[in-house]
Amino acid sequence: MAKITATDWIWRDGEFIPWNDAQVHLLSHSMQFGSSVFEGIRCYSTPRGPAIFRLEDHLKRMVNSCKIYRMEVKYTVDDLVAACCELVEKNGLDACYLRPMVLRGYGATGMVPFDSPVEVYLPCWPWGAYLGEGALENGVDACVSTWNRVAPNTIPSMAKVAGNYLSGQLIKMEALTNGFHEAIALTTEGMISEGSGQNVFLVSGGTLYTAPIDGTLLHGITRDSIITIARDLGLPVREQHVPREALYTADEVFLTGTASEVTPVRSVDRIAVGAGKPGPITQQIQRRFLDIVKGAGEDTHNWLTYVRAERTASV
Repeated sequence: MAKITATDWIWRDGEFIPWNDAQVHLLSHSMQFGSSVFEGIRCYSTPRGPAIFRLEDHLKRMVNSCKIYRMEVKYTVDDLVAACCELVEKNGLDACYLRPMVLRGYGATGMVPFDSPVEVYLPCWPWGAYLGEGALENGVDACVSTWNRVAPNTIPSMAKVAGNYLSGQLIKMEALTNGFHEAIALTTEGMISEGSGQNVFLVSGGTLYTAPIDGTLLHGITRDSIITIARDLGLPVREQHVPREALYTADEVFLTGTASEVTPVRSVDRIAVGAGKPGPITQQIQRRFLDIVKGAGEDTHNWLTYVRAERTASV
């Protein structure tokens, strides 16, 4: 797995600070109780310079996650969009990964967080293929995890909060320990939910299937993009509950997420998916997605925020 590559600057509550000065107290509420909200956003190199994919949508989701956890963010989405673009430029990056974070700082002595200040950080750093070199081209081997995803009305799965990813850590570590690249988790009812940090799509008979927003999985922004792209391509899409065994009989399976982008799955539990290699529909969707984010295809849905254009407009 890739390690973080330090850059020069991090935005913290309205100012840029050196990378190594971005410190939090050991007893900050988020450190003790996992009460931080975050986003993962990719910035791509394009012919028009660095472009951030669905930046405003990610930041809106972050603000909504904070709302669920009663964390008041004092910045508007427009403020944060401008700060993210300035951050990429200030660090001199053409392509990178952004990790906006909202933390509860030092103050509260116990679980109730109201005496801890809300702090906002925007770091970014270079990051390549999440599942390793060749994953996008050749696919990955996955398993079904023994760990279930959370049940509805336990913790809010639609909030992208750090504590939710304790489940993802267990799912991912189990997969790696057992010789797989990734794992797919089920709901407590035994239906397909999501991966350790990705949404899951199946292709069967030319139709795309993916789990509904049912309180067990994150409403992925890449997931939404893929559904839109598929419909643009004239492919039928069904959001419905899908049983585990459908993974073994599907023509194609792929994972989507900011980090994973569109990654084909070539086997599940050592059973080949289709021909055991990326299928034609997965490749078609992946190609269209990568063309859009890299500025090689028409961005008909205005998903790209061009960093330099945004910076020029804000000056």
